[in-house]
Amino acid sequence: MKMQHAVEYLRRTAILLLFACIASILGSGPVVAAPASSRWGGDYFPNISLVTQDGKTVRFYDDLIKDKVVAINFIFTHCPDACPAETASMRQVQKALGERVGRDVFFYSITIDPEHDTPAVLKEYSGRFRVGPGWTFLTGNKADITLLRKKLGLYSEERPDEKAKNHNISLIVGNEATGKWIKRSPFDEPKVLARLLGYSLQRMPVAKSNPTSYAEAPRLPNMSLGEDLYRSRCDGCHSLGTEEGLGPGLAGVTKMRDRVWLARWLKTPDQMLAEKDPIATQLFERYNRLPMPNLRLSDADVDALITYMADSDSAKHVGNAITVTGKRGAGN
Repeated sequence: MKMQHAVEYLRRTAILLLFACIASILGSGPVVAAPASSRWGGDYFPNISLVTQDGKTVRFYDDLIKDKVVAINFIFTHCPDACPAETASMRQVQKALGERVGRDVFFYSITIDPEHDTPAVLKEYSGRFRVGPGWTFLTGNKADITLLRKKLGLYSEERPDEKAKNHNISLIVGNEATGKWIKRSPFDEPKVLARLLGYSLQRMPVAKSNPTSYAEAPRLPNMSLGEDLYRSRCDGCHSLGTEEGLGPGLAGVTKMRDRVWLARWLKTPDQMLAEKDPIATQLFERYNRLPMPNLRLSDADVDALITYMADSDSAKHVGNAITVTGKRGAGN
């Protein structure tokens, strides 16, 4: 008899626990910022004051990330290499997300050199990249920003001889409401980052109107080193055609420019601008004074990029010849 009472007690307890779990899943109470078991809540993130490019003072946790899906990186506006390339790449992600940026997803670029990067400087910088709504550039107290970088896992020790140049170029994306945070490279394929921010990290994923099966997914292309470098480093600013973006289209560039000049331009553009190379200076002035970033390419990287751009031009010419021949054949 005692055993039967014990079994009945356990059965009722299990039922009560099941109803409690169902109630919590259905949202019987208020939604908390992050799960109770998560460390990624208001007690973890420093609620430091920051100032936007428009001069507005905001709090990092309360105003910028609480209950939001966000992408955060750290830059400085006079960076000669990674930062311009990062910003250009993230601009591609913003374009892929469209109007959802500022509504479902928020971008934040925070300076690591606040003494130089005033709100006015940040505003001018974002304007040169033609950044759209929903992407905020921020400055603040250097000690506060350093603390934030450490909390987000995006801090690198700065050596005295390098001033502000030595910094972590990773990007962190996350959803504060779910406590899910992921470190990524800003040079990831823009469509991959856009899907991560616009779908995978959302609390309630946005369903696709016409879902497709894995069987219909295209195979990943076998990319050469040159194509991989172009897609991850150059595509944010340049097209392979005549269309202009933040920089010139690259159609015919391997024939237009001397190879030695082009190789040096790809490898050390900052040096060429400092030397006031006439072509480099002309390009700088023509394209909104956006410097070509030093991408830290090796000689092998440069050769691979030039080969890829030349092969791309050759492929277009072959395609045009086939089209013309086809039309003539049809007319005969």
